[in-house]
Amino acid sequence: MEIDAKTIVMVMIGAAVFALVQGLTGVLSVATQKRKLNQRLRVGEKVEGVSALVVELRKQRGLTASGSRSQSLRWLSSLIVASGLPYDQRKWLMYVAAATIVGGVGLGLLTRTPIGLAGGALLGGVIVPLGFLKIKAGKRNTALGHQLPQALDIIVRSLEAGHPVPTAVTLVGREMSDPIGTEFGMAADEIAYGATLEQAVERMSERCQHADIDLFAATVRLQEKTGGNLTGLLKLNANTVRERHKMRLKIKAASSEGRASAMILTAAPFVALGAILVISPKFYGDVIDEPVVRWSLAGLGFWVFLGNMIMRRMIDMRV
Repeated sequence: MEIDAKTIVMVMIGAAVFALVQGLTGVLSVATQKRKLNQRLRVGEKVEGVSALVVELRKQRGLTASGSRSQSLRWLSSLIVASGLPYDQRKWLMYVAAATIVGGVGLGLLTRTPIGLAGGALLGGVIVPLGFLKIKAGKRNTALGHQLPQALDIIVRSLEAGHPVPTAVTLVGREMSDPIGTEFGMAADEIAYGATLEQAVERMSERCQHADIDLFAATVRLQEKTGGNLTGLLKLNANTVRERHKMRLKIKAASSEGRASAMILTAAPFVALGAILVISPKFYGDVIDEPVVRWSLAGLGFWVFLGNMIMRRMIDMRV
C-alpha cells in the first residue's frame, strides 16, 4: 500500500507540473499572438490621424515620408525594408559601432596583429549586421508566403459578403498577425489616406519583395484596368500561391541531400582541426608560424567558401 500511495502522489505531481507547463505555454503564446496583432494598433494610439499613422509606419520600415526607399545605398534600403525590423537610425548606428569595437578588439587581442583588428572590425561592423538582416528578411519572406493564401481567402469571403475592397483589405490587417497583417494594414491606411487600391497594393509589393505578393499586385492592377470578377481572380490567385508553395516544398525535399552534403563537407575540416588540437595541442606548433602554412590555410578556407557558394547555386531552384 505504501508503494501504491507514493506512485499515486508522483503521478499527481507529474500531472500538476504538466498542466502548469501547458497553461504557461498557452498564456505566453496568446500574449505573443496578441502583441503581434496589436503592434500596429499601439502605433495608432501614439499618433493622431491617418496621415500621421501612415508616415510613422513608413518611417519604422525605413521608408521616406512619401513611401519610397532611400536612393543612397538602395540595396541596403531594400534589405532593411524587407527585414521588417523597426528602423531607428540612431540605435542601429550605436549597435553597429558597438559590434565593430567588440569584433575588432576581440579578434585583435586573439591574433595580436593589425590584420586581425581590421578583420574583426569588418566582421562585427559589416558582415554580422548584413547577415542578420538577410536572415530576418528570409524568415519574413517565408512567413509572407505561408500567410498570403489565408489573407486572400479572407478578402474573397469579405467580398462575397458584399463588403467593398478597402473594407476587405482592412479586415486582413486587423485579423491576421505579422507580417501579412502589418502589410495589409499599411495598405488599408494608405487607401484611407487617399491612395487608390492599385497604388496601395503596388507599394505593398515594393515593400515585401516577394514573388507571390507581386502576383497578387499584378492581379489587382489587371482587374483595375480591364475589369472582371475580382473574387474569382483572387480565388485563382490563392490556389496558384498554394500550388507554388507545394512545389517549393517538393524542391526543398529533393535538394535536401545536396544541402546535407554541403553542411557535412563544410564542417568536416573544422571538426578534424578541432579534434587534432584537443588530442595533440602541439601538433601544429612547429609549423603554424610559417608563412606557407598560413597562406595554405587561408587558401583552403577560400576554397571551402567557394565550394559552398557553388553548391548553394546548384540547389537554389526558384519557383
